[in-house]
Amino acid sequence: MQIPDSAPFTEEQRLALNRLLPTITPSQLTWLTGFVAGVQAALQQPGLAPAVTLEHTVAAVPVALPSVGAVPAGLPSLAILYGSESGNAEGLAQMARKEATKRGFKATVIDMAERGVAELSKEKRLLVITSTWGDGDPPDNAVALHAALMSPSAPSFAGVSFAVCGLGDTSYDKFCQTGKDFDRRLEELGAERFFDRIDCDTDYEAPFARWLEGVLGELQKRSAGVQASVVSTAVSGEVVSLPVYGKKNPFPSPVKEKILLSGRGSGKEVWHHEFLLEGSGMAYEPGDSLAVVPVNRSEDVEAILSAGKFERSSVVVDGVACELATALQLHYDCTSLTKNLAGKYNEIAKSGKLSQLLADGDAFREYLHGRQVVDLLIDFPVQGLPAADFLALLRKMPPRLYSIASSLRAHPDEVHLTVAAVRYQTHGRDRVGVASTYLADRVKVGETVPVYTTANKNFKLPADGDTPIVMVGPGTGVAPFRAFLQERQAVGAKGRNWLFFGDQRFTLDFLYQVEWQEYLKDGLLTRLDVAFSRDQKRKIYVQNRMEERAEELWRWLEEGAFFYVCGDASRMAGDVHEMLIRIVEKCGQKSRGDAEAYVEGMRQTKRYLRDVY
Repeated sequence: MQIPDSAPFTEEQRLALNRLLPTITPSQLTWLTGFVAGVQAALQQPGLAPAVTLEHTVAAVPVALPSVGAVPAGLPSLAILYGSESGNAEGLAQMARKEATKRGFKATVIDMAERGVAELSKEKRLLVITSTWGDGDPPDNAVALHAALMSPSAPSFAGVSFAVCGLGDTSYDKFCQTGKDFDRRLEELGAERFFDRIDCDTDYEAPFARWLEGVLGELQKRSAGVQASVVSTAVSGEVVSLPVYGKKNPFPSPVKEKILLSGRGSGKEVWHHEFLLEGSGMAYEPGDSLAVVPVNRSEDVEAILSAGKFERSSVVVDGVACELATALQLHYDCTSLTKNLAGKYNEIAKSGKLSQLLADGDAFREYLHGRQVVDLLIDFPVQGLPAADFLALLRKMPPRLYSIASSLRAHPDEVHLTVAAVRYQTHGRDRVGVASTYLADRVKVGETVPVYTTANKNFKLPADGDTPIVMVGPGTGVAPFRAFLQERQAVGAKGRNWLFFGDQRFTLDFLYQVEWQEYLKDGLLTRLDVAFSRDQKRKIYVQNRMEERAEELWRWLEEGAFFYVCGDASRMAGDVHEMLIRIVEKCGQKSRGDAEAYVEGMRQTKRYLRDVY
């Protein structure tokens, strides 16, 4: 059962309830019914407003009933603009709104896809919170606004005060580039930067919290008459602690099943993993991701200890003492080599050769290719480097996000992944993907893996189950479409479903072949087009199959079909995008510009959705 749009909840509350309700057991429902009755009774007491807040901690959530004062009239406005690919920036924007409201601002959260530059230029106070997709590109919902802002015809932003928070990943050269673009361009257009930009890595929570505190403090100084609207923390009734699992407290999920999907002799190694979520309280929707917190290989840790000639001493990590080897294995990213890390390392190493490489972007990129942190220690050694100084150069172990390949309705208390194990050899050393081989090699059925679910509002099934969908998912990009079809079958959706799948060889790489054939037989899958690139002399890809089916694909689009793409961002996503424009141009008898506008219109109305990496 889903909470309808007409229910008296905000969109955020409705989505949260829709995630939770399908996972609740009868005994949990009985407990919750009694708890809500107690809340209602407490709210009838004088001085208590109708609100229940959940204050998250690492181990538990105390549920309390705070007294909330009236919000004063005539509050200063604050626009919080977000650009988000996986939902992190949007989540931070909502957090900023709540905190700003407490400080006495009339704060509004704005999706970049839903606001033009002319409207934004009229805002008095503007916070920009944006991620960067890939190596320097704006996230999907920010593409149009970013282009308009960078255009020579962008309006003046004189009179606008702004601050920018960028989210990114230091493993990319153009770290937080979209945030930097907005920060620079707003100043060029006459806006006043009232607080310095912050560039956050994957472990962004603490830096963001410090930035937000500084931003709101500065705004309060500048805005006369601002007063906090939430002041009382008086609690009436019993405080109940409920376990909460999430990024700060991943759930130890037991591995239920592992199946090698690739055939013997395949050039790939793709695994199907199933995890149990019972007792976690976690829920997800098709299109969401599962974050896996991996463990480094002992071989990689030993190579670091040997190359750096580190003593196996005790170190302190987050206030807790542990062995250096344990710290490297569990807590730090000790493999990923980036220009940022190399630059900080050279402040200690003071190597002339490394300085030259860092000064020459092309030369450093060539050096970087196929190398890891251990190579830096070997190629530019530092005698007597203290372990604590070395650890200070590394970032904490980032989680790896994988598109979920199951529907919670079809598989209650379970979550499935489709993961390609990464293995290669460069510069005389065997290398592996940390998370993919952690799952493939080192975790056995019955053992647990730290995980948590992450929402992706930008990759969802249509609200109307009668809407047709087209899914393009070569390789492991097919994972979320398995979830989509399971969900549509479970809820009885009547919309037509068309899947384009591609890989190298039909006999070795046809992931979930039996399932797709069953769906075709049952009528759930209306059409399946496959492209196996190495089964013939001329390589055939999913975009070639799209071209062959152009007329029918155009009819589906004109009938309102949603178009989804998942998988490789470096080539496939761009090739599919180009083919989509060409199909619209040819079959719709449009000019190139009109075809591009048509596709962009699909993106802005959220009928063209991508989950690419």
